[in-house]
Formats: sequence, structure tokens, C-alpha cells
Amino acid sequence: MTPRGWAVLTLGGLVLALLVASIVLVPWSRPPAPRADQVAALGELPVDQVAHAREFRSALRPGAYGALVVGLLVALLLGLTPLGARLVELAGRPFGGHWTARAVLGGLAVVLLADLLTLPFAAWRQSVLTRYGLSTHGWSGWAVDLLKSYAVSAVIGAIALIGFYTVTRLAPRWWWAFGAAGAAGLVVLLSFVLPVLVEPVFNRFTPMEQGPLRTELMAMAARDGVPVRDVLVADASRRTKAVNAYVSGLGPTRRVVVYDTLLREATPAEVTSVVAHELGHAKDRDVWAGTLTGALGAALAVVALYLLGSWGPLLRLAGVDSVAEPRAFPLLIALVTVAGLVAAPAQALVSRRVEARADAHALALTGDPATFEAMQRRLAGVNLADPDPPRWEYLWSASHPSTVERMAAARAYAREAGR
Repeated sequence: MTPRGWAVLTLGGLVLALLVASIVLVPWSRPPAPRADQVAALGELPVDQVAHAREFRSALRPGAYGALVVGLLVALLLGLTPLGARLVELAGRPFGGHWTARAVLGGLAVVLLADLLTLPFAAWRQSVLTRYGLSTHGWSGWAVDLLKSYAVSAVIGAIALIGFYTVTRLAPRWWWAFGAAGAAGLVVLLSFVLPVLVEPVFNRFTPMEQGPLRTELMAMAARDGVPVRDVLVADASRRTKAVNAYVSGLGPTRRVVVYDTLLREATPAEVTSVVAHELGHAKDRDVWAGTLTGALGAALAVVALYLLGSWGPLLRLAGVDSVAEPRAFPLLIALVTVAGLVAAPAQALVSRRVEARADAHALALTGDPATFEAMQRRLAGVNLADPDPPRWEYLWSASHPSTVERMAAARAYAREAGR
């Protein structure tokens, strides 16, 4: 069998594995929160709060969707015309056009150009956040964070680029197989490394100070059978007033992180409810599941790019001879960008299902639906979340159930539990 034949067979296997993983790991059978309860919950929220949140979200949309459109157009322009290949050549020319210079500098130049062209939309977002009082960041702090983000992306990108194009040169007929394995391995590695090495670049993390709340949280984790290395507090208040918490890391790097803003805004019982939700992610191994599906998706993408990239008309549009050469990197970016847009609704749906399961876990673990509902009200009020967003936007990009869905879920639990 030829390498292309093996690639087709591998692609089919990866698609099947991804489907099986999604069926087994994603809670598809969980019923939606009753719409009647959602409508009732929406009617009980302050009218001015709902109007203010919707005004804020409307102010964000032009920048968000403008960046999406411009990013797509730039990717298509560079990837489906010879312009991208020429940009890669120019980036490598000062170093004699060596393939490593083209691979690393050319690849980073393509990404940087797209970032620079969408930078005005990022500034738009920052101005809206500042105007509505969510951002506590000055423009200098925003710029520093932006540069940090570029630096981290450049380091990770350079490693990935040099690794990928080294493989394509050493194994020109089978690079897709080694590349798929490497992409999957990189996803797993980053799941361990990012919480430890990258997150501290943007925030300071300190152990939650000793006291009744920390004792309760650690006891709840033990009662839940979830090994947690620590409960950390992030100094989020230096850039935002938004409240949040999350779980990150795998195995020995797993920790629950609570924003300092959450500790200031919420009651101890509400903080406990939020952490119970995060423990649900750990209990159901959502980080592991996300890492597994991400690794399978990354491997699948490499194989699909190999197969699609051998299509002659596509190569001629990009002005390249092979998808495996550095000059074809803009073409890869264009294909990945389009694939990401197509997959966005499915990814959002999976995320909502997983988040709804974590909500159910929090309700069962705390047995306190009233506090859970109060916390959702607080989250919506402080974060200026639209409690019942437009359906099209919800289906396209919402990673969490809406506020009214979460309040309705709490009410449904209370009825079932007789509370």
C-alpha cells in the first residue's frame, strides 16, 4: 500500500476514534433545563441589569466578528494566492533562504501579519471593557499582556514549526504519520506544561490563605474523591473585575484556581458552589477527555492536511509544489482557519454539555440549589453576561449554558430533591 493509501486508512481510523471518544466522554443524554423555568428566571432578573448586559454584548460584537472576518480574509489571501509563499521567502532571504529560516521566521511572519491586522479589533474590545468598567487594566498593562502573549505564542510556534518541517525533510513520504504523532504529543505535553510555565506569565498565583473557606474547600474535594494539589488564588483584579474559577493541569499539576475578584464579590457559600463545579470537571476527568479529543483532533488535522494538500489545483493557487515545504505554511493556515470556523458550533455544543454536567455535579455535591442560583445571578451581574443570548450566537459560540439555563437547572434539581 502507498503512503497515501495508509494516510486514508489512518484518517478513517482517527475519525472513528474521535467519534467513539465523543460518544463515550460527552454527556449527550443530559436533558436540557426546562424552558419554562428559564423564562421565569429571566423575568426575575432586574430589567436594568439585563438591558445593560445586552448593551455591553452588542458593543463587543462589531470588534469580535470584525476580527473573525478579517482573520479569515487574511488567511485566505495569503494561503490561496502566491502572496503567502512570497512572504515566507522574504522572511528567510536575509539568511540565504535556508529552510529553517523560512520555516520559523516565515511561519511566524505569516501569523504576526494576521495578528497585526486584527490588532485594532483587540483594541476595540479593550476600549469597550474599559468603558463598561470590567477592565482595570490601563493601556500600558494591556500592551504588556499582548506582548507576553505574542512571545509565548512565538516560542511554542517556533518549536512546532522547526519540529514539523524537520520531519517533512527527514521523512518526505511518511511525514504525515510522524507529524500526526508529534501533534498529538504536543497537545498532551501542553496540558501538563501550560498551567505550570505559561499561566504564571500572566497572573500571580498564591495558595488560598488558611481559614474556614480553604478548610471547607479541601474537605469537599476529599469528600468528592478528587485529588487536588492545591487551591490557588489568581490576582485577576489587576486586569479585570470579572469573577471566575477554573481547574487546570493533569495529575500532579492539577489545581483549582479562584480569582481574587470572586473572593471579594461572592459569599463563602457561593465560592464553595463555584469550586464544586470545578471539582466536577476533575471528577469526570474533563481535562483528560479534552486532552484526548484534542490530541486525536490534532493528529486527524495533520493527516487531512497531507491528503488535501496533495490536490494539484490547491497547490497551484498557493504557488507551491508541495504542502510539506515551508512556503506552503500560509496554505496550511488557511485550511486550518476554515476548518476551525466550520467546527466551532460542534466544539461549543460539546463544551456546553460538559459544563452542564459540572453544574449538575456542583448541585449534587453541595445540595444547595439556592446558593447555586444566587451565584449564577452574581456571575451574570458582575461579568455583564447576557442571561439569555440570541439563539444564533448561543449555538455558534457559547461555551457554557446561559445564565437562565443554569438557574433553571438549579430549580429543576430543587424540585426533584424536594428542597
